[in-house]
Amino acid sequence: MILRDVLIVGAGPAGLATAIAAARAGLDYQVIEKGALVNSLLHYPTEMVFFTTPELMEIGGMPFVSPYDKPTRLEALRYYRRVSDAFKLDVAFDETVIAISPEPHRDGGGSFVVDLLSGRGVRRPLHARTIVLATGAYDFANRIGVPGEDLAHVSHYFTQPHPYFRKRVVIVGGKNSAAEAALDIYRAGGHATIVHRRAALGDSIKYWVKPDIENRIKEGTIAARFDTHVLEIRPTDVLVEDQAGARAELPADAVFLMTGYGSDTALLAGAGVAIDPATCGPTFDERTFETNVPGLYVAGAVVAGKQSGRIFIENGRFHGEQVVNAIVKALRP
Repeated sequence: MILRDVLIVGAGPAGLATAIAAARAGLDYQVIEKGALVNSLLHYPTEMVFFTTPELMEIGGMPFVSPYDKPTRLEALRYYRRVSDAFKLDVAFDETVIAISPEPHRDGGGSFVVDLLSGRGVRRPLHARTIVLATGAYDFANRIGVPGEDLAHVSHYFTQPHPYFRKRVVIVGGKNSAAEAALDIYRAGGHATIVHRRAALGDSIKYWVKPDIENRIKEGTIAARFDTHVLEIRPTDVLVEDQAGARAELPADAVFLMTGYGSDTALLAGAGVAIDPATCGPTFDERTFETNVPGLYVAGAVVAGKQSGRIFIENGRFHGEQVVNAIVKALRP
């Protein structure tokens, strides 16, 4: 049986930063990823521009060179591939962690057994002295819980506008993702309608996007229904209701539910990690990122639970070094 020092679950920026720190510390590590490298970025719109600057997305001290003030999704994917190759990171792709179980030892110590399921249906166990969960908070969309949410023309992720040329699209939400999706569809010749439960768009919308979307709504090229919520999604329309109780049927060839994302805590809870009822995130030590389960750590956006807006690449990339410092102290007292 091979017993590694640390297994890192998730090959996003936080997981990769943790792997770099582990390699530099001389730890025997491996990264387990259920999909592709920086898998969450694959859900981002293909033409997306990040809110941050390139240097704030750097990991491992490797420069992120871009000709733009704000890097694109394509540049970010290229950068993290380069980082993985430069540091020769050990990443196993297309393997999903099914369960994490403590494994007591006779000498009073302990480790973990990780149950993996590959994309081809092969199961295998891995053993490690410590675990770092860096599973992010973008793979699990916040559902709105209405009939029709699982219809084929409904999605929680917007990727590209071209397929919606001359189509009617209802976009639910009022923050960055909703505003950018509406603008992209409008510019691609589609007909976008925003439905938002609040009285106005969110104040956190990117400063260069907010005046654009507000002007399009004002001139009527993008429709908007504020103080309105969805009652039902049907094959050809969306039934909505405003605060006064008035209902309307909005024709829809496609529906995007841009209602945010959160971390999946099922794996954490199954491993014995206490979930904070206020944040729906894991309980952990803010200095070491160790959870209430000794030897099990968290890093990146997964620490925030439903408050995923608190953790971005800019600050989550630093968690890995703190986690590895704690692991080194625990393994080499």
